[in-house]
Amino acid sequence: MNQYVSQGAAVIDLPTDARNAFINKTYMHLTGAIFAFTGIEIAIFKTGCAVPIAQLFGGNWLLVLGAFMLVSWFASSLAHSGSKPVQYMALAAYVGAWSVMFVPMIMMAEAVAKGAVQSAALITFVGFSGLTATVFITKQDFSFLGSILKWAGIMALIAIVGGLIFNWQLGMWFSVAMVGFAGASILYTTSNILHTYHEDQYVGAALELFAGVILLLWYILRIFIMRDE
Repeated sequence: MNQYVSQGAAVIDLPTDARNAFINKTYMHLTGAIFAFTGIEIAIFKTGCAVPIAQLFGGNWLLVLGAFMLVSWFASSLAHSGSKPVQYMALAAYVGAWSVMFVPMIMMAEAVAKGAVQSAALITFVGFSGLTATVFITKQDFSFLGSILKWAGIMALIAIVGGLIFNWQLGMWFSVAMVGFAGASILYTTSNILHTYHEDQYVGAALELFAGVILLLWYILRIFIMRDE
């Protein structure tokens, strides 16, 4: 069960109108986050800020990883525990941070795999839609994935840090495994939307879904890049 979920009636136990309202709010916020992410990326590249941002990271993926972990923890905490304005601030900060961290990846894709960004976005959309439909059609509780995702995440983190420190080559197999990890996290979060979230937590639910979507996009794009390098 998500550690930030509070006490109260789960969405699945609410009257149909209230349940549908929560789901609509959650996915409206997710859609807004995705459009905001896309808009920020376009603005960054149109204004010429992409090169300075990429130079700031300087190919240091450990810096990207550290920034991702810090922002994820901070934003997730605020989005589930603060007042509504604080929750929105957390979602906006998370989207903004990912928009900046994605810049070097997009630049790399444009350099070695033309059209990969659009293809990766399409595959991500299809994958997310299929995973979401699986949960809403079957109404199965995927909360058992929580402990699996926790340990898989720790192992992935160790592999990433080890690769950066000891120059291990995390090849195609790792990116494919992380696509699986991101898909499982989307299943888990979507299941939580029905079974453990409550009707005032739609902002936090949208943030968790966005995290899964953006992680899925990251590693699908990484696969395209590695294929064409």
